[in-house]
Amino acid sequence: MNHIPLAEKLRPTSLEDYIGQKHLVGDNAILKKGIESGNIPSMIFWGPPGVGKTTLAYIISKQLNRPFYTLSAVNSGVKDVRAVFEKAGQEASQSILFIDEVHRFSKSQQDSLLGAVEKGIVTLIGATTENPSFEVISPLLSRCQVYILKDLGKDELVSLIEKARLFMETESGKKITIEESEALLRISGGDARKLLNAFELFIGSESSNEIVVTDEKVLKVIQQNIALYDKGGEQHYDIISAFIKSMRGSDPNAAVYWLARMITGGEDPKFIARRMLILASEDIGNANPNALLLANACFQAVDVIGYPECRIILSQTAVYLATSVKSNASYMAIESALAEASGSGDQPVPLHIRNAPTKLMKDIGYGKDYKYAHSYENNFVDLEFLPEKLKGKTFYDPGKNNREDEIRLRLRSLWGKKYGY
Repeated sequence: MNHIPLAEKLRPTSLEDYIGQKHLVGDNAILKKGIESGNIPSMIFWGPPGVGKTTLAYIISKQLNRPFYTLSAVNSGVKDVRAVFEKAGQEASQSILFIDEVHRFSKSQQDSLLGAVEKGIVTLIGATTENPSFEVISPLLSRCQVYILKDLGKDELVSLIEKARLFMETESGKKITIEESEALLRISGGDARKLLNAFELFIGSESSNEIVVTDEKVLKVIQQNIALYDKGGEQHYDIISAFIKSMRGSDPNAAVYWLARMITGGEDPKFIARRMLILASEDIGNANPNALLLANACFQAVDVIGYPECRIILSQTAVYLATSVKSNASYMAIESALAEASGSGDQPVPLHIRNAPTKLMKDIGYGKDYKYAHSYENNFVDLEFLPEKLKGKTFYDPGKNNREDEIRLRLRSLWGKKYGY
């Protein structure tokens, strides 16, 4: 008899039992409204592993009482897709086709989905851990609504542990006390499936009728059973995480080791190159603008060359990024600006920098008093570009490195004390 994992046993069957993603399925949330109205588009769930993408798709089919078909892009092809369409076409109501890891479908496989989606034979729900803008073809993407699923928070994971504790107590007949949960939370990394796998593995290793869960005991059991624990392939995400953090931490030796692990494991070189492209901007930025250029050249090169030769290009880029000076100032600038834009509402654009394509707009002040920077010394003129309520607000704080020290000095010479540079 096959063992049914705890994560499968505890998989919720209704929105009321579903944990997390309140921005999508909480009260008055956009996706919940669509489900309640019975009117849902084809969609793509984009988010990290173990946050409920598959479960949410299943719940939607249950709530709407629709036939539910599921395929995995890892082991399904065009033939399998067509077989589902044939069955779905005979159903009384519109079927839901859930495709896990849809980013792993080739362009031709994704093309095969278009007709059935467009004709309404199925409502497609795709799940992906990768950015759909890169991995899903434009015609399919334009027919789908993309919903972003977030990592589960600490409170949500703790509530999941409690749910698992109660279930395991009933199933095993043992008394289970959660004394500490930090190790379980850390091991999970926000992944519900990983959390439940670890919890089940730990409880199964204990022979006593009264089990006390502590951080020390959990770590000991998980470390001894790491191969069993990681059999679902979660290590894929741990290794890319180790690779990124090694480059961020300026350790080229660790970076090339984790790169080698990914290469020997058959990882898609474009996936590796894309992660380096993000790091070049997020963790290096204007401290060394060449990092972004090299990372982009790497991404283009591995797409043309492929294995085995592209391993050299990946290694060169990883070493360059790891040894480069670091700054996350540009990343922090946009995060700060996004928080401001969300929090302070739609602040009006100052009149003098508004577009004035018509006479009426000019007459009411659009563009009035705008000064063209190139008409002034050093191509600069002291003008207000932020909304009135945000005057003097600083979003970009240059990092402490040679390149951005120069940027700070230039900004200080131009703006004086206005932005605190």
